[in-house]
Amino acid sequence: MDYLPDDNSRYKDIDYWDERYKTEQCFDWLGSFSKFQHLLEKHVHKEDSILILGCGNSSMSGDMYSAGYHSVTNIDYSSVCVSTMSARYSGCLGMTWHQMDVRQLSFPDASFDVVIEKATLDAIMVGEKTPWEVSPQAAVFIHQALTEVRRCLKPGGRFVSITFASPLFRKRLYARTEYNWSIKKYGYGEGFEYFVYVMTKGEELSPDDAALEKKLLEDTKSPPTTIVTMQTKDEEDFLFNIDF
Repeated sequence: MDYLPDDNSRYKDIDYWDERYKTEQCFDWLGSFSKFQHLLEKHVHKEDSILILGCGNSSMSGDMYSAGYHSVTNIDYSSVCVSTMSARYSGCLGMTWHQMDVRQLSFPDASFDVVIEKATLDAIMVGEKTPWEVSPQAAVFIHQALTEVRRCLKPGGRFVSITFASPLFRKRLYARTEYNWSIKKYGYGEGFEYFVYVMTKGEELSPDDAALEKKLLEDTKSPPTTIVTMQTKDEEDFLFNIDF
């Protein structure tokens, strides 16, 4: 595809995204909203205040607005993306767009009922070489982002992560007592399964997830990571480009 980078590490490069967003109209990583709408409706209410991390040019925000979710804040670190999407949805009252780093959210504590990310963390992790070890830089990045998510969630708020990463790898990232949330896992997709993780702030980790955290703390050679390699259909996907 025209938008595939020469090296998948460029998925973390803001210049790559700025150039891409100048011409690309829309791309939905991991499928459109309709594919997982039935899962979100169980955890996200129409009256909720919602923050979407790394919104990109996905149709998800607009589709959610059409479905009745009218308090939606979108952030992306590409100014080109934010400008384009803000203009595209200028008629949607209650929908806002901001250039922002997921590691340093400019919102007060307990601002949102729901925080959603779809493939944003996958993009951050795409340059990692193995599903069992992650670079110190990536580990710090992810931890900073999750700490900000926790801070911005209201008590009882939900963090929804939509990803290609299976529980074997993704739960290593999320199962931390310090985040003060429980973890539930769901799946969707035909032929190829994607995953939806719902973390609820103020709930304890399950015994299994707590045991996983304990094991990871005891084994310093197994830091959190999210990378898994599989093939998808004939569409652009991080999975197809991960280097091993």
